[in-house]
Amino acid sequence: MNTSLSGARAAAHDRPAVAREYRYYDFVMAAYVCVLLCSNLIGPAKETTIPVPVLGSITFLAGVLFFPISYIFGDILTEVYGYARDRRVVWAGFAALAFASVMAAVVVHLPPSEQSRATQGAVEAVFGNTPRIVVASITAFLCGTFVNSYVLAKMKIWTRGRWLWTRIVGSTLCGELVDSVIFYLVAFYGRMPLPHLVAIMFTQYALKSGWEIVAAPLTYRIVAFLKRAENEDYYDTHTDFTPFSLKA
Repeated sequence: MNTSLSGARAAAHDRPAVAREYRYYDFVMAAYVCVLLCSNLIGPAKETTIPVPVLGSITFLAGVLFFPISYIFGDILTEVYGYARDRRVVWAGFAALAFASVMAAVVVHLPPSEQSRATQGAVEAVFGNTPRIVVASITAFLCGTFVNSYVLAKMKIWTRGRWLWTRIVGSTLCGELVDSVIFYLVAFYGRMPLPHLVAIMFTQYALKSGWEIVAAPLTYRIVAFLKRAENEDYYDTHTDFTPFSLKA
């Protein structure tokens, strides 16, 4: 055997594989982080009440209308690119949320000038979340999002890639449940009567989960487009599902 040829083959075998490049992955990540930041910074600033046929009036934070979009992006990322690449996006979102929370706290507590003193109360009302709310929001986001991604990845293997709607609905119901329970218990337990807290918790859960179920046809279209465009349909058969990693 030609020793130089065998040596070249060995070197090629030992060389690390080139990371796969995708056309739209970075755009999906940017959109995900944008939605996450806006829904957490702008959404909680207003509580709204709308009349719903049969159910009557429902009161909720406006962010509920937009936060579920981040779960839709999580479904799309895991379904097309796999759990590990979604995990990187989740940590990017976490870093953005943490920075935004620190920035908001600094801005709120900086002494206002003479010209801005009249608007200081409005700034505090919009951006002055307590540390308890911030911790609750970030913790709920991390836990709920990872549960959503894990359930979808596992269900894709169990169903052999069929019945996408079952993965979208099933992962959403699990992830949103974890998110809602953690957020409302950490943020408001002991600050309001428990029956009222539970009622609000499950109202928000039903609204967020219902929103994603209604949006399932759009999710189907985006997933189908990305699978064709990226030539990718990832199965997490050998994935390490630890959330504490940035490895893709």
